[in-house]
Amino acid sequence: MEIAVIGAGVVGVTTAHALQQRGHRVTVVESHAAAGLETSRANAGQRSYGYVYPWASPAMLKKALPWLVKRDGPLKLQLPPSRDTLRFLAATWRFAQAPGLFEANKRAMLRLGAYSRQCFQALEDDATLAFDGGHGGLIDLASDVESLKGLQVNAGLLDEMGIEHQLLTAAEVAEHEPALAHSQPLVGGIWLPGDGTGDCYRFTQALAAVCQARGVRFLFDTQVTGAQRDQGGHLRALTLAANDGEALEPLAADAFVLCAGTASHRLGELFGARLPIYPVKGYSLTMPLRDASRAPRSTVIDDRHKVVVTRLGERLRVTGFVELAGHDREIPSQRLATLRHALASRFDGAADFDAAEPWTGFRPMTPDGPPVIGEGKRNNLFLNTGHGTFGWTLSAASAQLIAQLIDGDKPALALEAFRPGRFG
Repeated sequence: MEIAVIGAGVVGVTTAHALQQRGHRVTVVESHAAAGLETSRANAGQRSYGYVYPWASPAMLKKALPWLVKRDGPLKLQLPPSRDTLRFLAATWRFAQAPGLFEANKRAMLRLGAYSRQCFQALEDDATLAFDGGHGGLIDLASDVESLKGLQVNAGLLDEMGIEHQLLTAAEVAEHEPALAHSQPLVGGIWLPGDGTGDCYRFTQALAAVCQARGVRFLFDTQVTGAQRDQGGHLRALTLAANDGEALEPLAADAFVLCAGTASHRLGELFGARLPIYPVKGYSLTMPLRDASRAPRSTVIDDRHKVVVTRLGERLRVTGFVELAGHDREIPSQRLATLRHALASRFDGAADFDAAEPWTGFRPMTPDGPPVIGEGKRNNLFLNTGHGTFGWTLSAASAQLIAQLIDGDKPALALEAFRPGRFG
């Protein structure tokens, strides 16, 4: 089949790779000049297969107000909030209050994460990719007894689902991450040895190069401006334009896959798909190592500042904040100062702050949390988008699931929690 994939972030490129592996002829349309230049550019670097969870959490709602008013709190809201922001918050509230929904969605996302780990291993066996990747595990720290109790509750669910993990004392944390030997406050943590790391941008670029070498066509600097349908309403071609406005030849295909991140909200309307995806803003700093002995070996989550610190070869990345500010790309100095402070509080002297590269980007978040994976209203439109903070983690699995659906195979996982029509 001829298949058009919209979006060349990590989700779009892994989808193109999965489809090419099955013998399809694939064209990827991307508005940027290269692959991986939007949300995939400088995310947390963690592939946290055993540490995925829905956005709409009852516990998060209880913490939201204190986080908002705290100067360095992890949740920020631009004032006055836009109409889109208010709609998103209202929908999040409804989903968070739905009895049993958070627990069901979390289990579904953990199953998707476990499957993604298998898919990444198969993908890396298929193609040699250089992206500072590894599977050194993830440690979530507990700075106090209350945080440790929360980890113990999470460990119970991991036990139930057969996901390998280990609750750690403070001394055991230091055995896994020696740089934390003298870090305080620290009472323990949870270790997920199967979780991984990697530079998502480098991975996406490398996999795109592999795809191109195998015949996948990429149309960069290209906008999708419309859709052409047949008399039955099925998609037949995409109307395209260059970024300078010049009309391009329509792209005909037998099937279409929308993997456009936050742009999926707008593009979905062209295809009759209601996708209430919101751009949740985050920040990161990437810097060269100054002293490797003071740096983490893999990924560490600091419970106090809600930041992720990830080792990427000879670099270190610290990522944080959930900010609801639309598509505002400003990087306030206070956000970067908080990231620096959080990193120094755990790994003082590990990295060269003077050479730090700041970044901000938008995670495509659904109001309930799970991504959208499945078939649209028309039988040749497929949706693979809305992965929120876990696009890098879940991309390999969702790509395989879409490829299975397109070929008429039974999906490897139940897709009820990810169905496109759940928003009405």
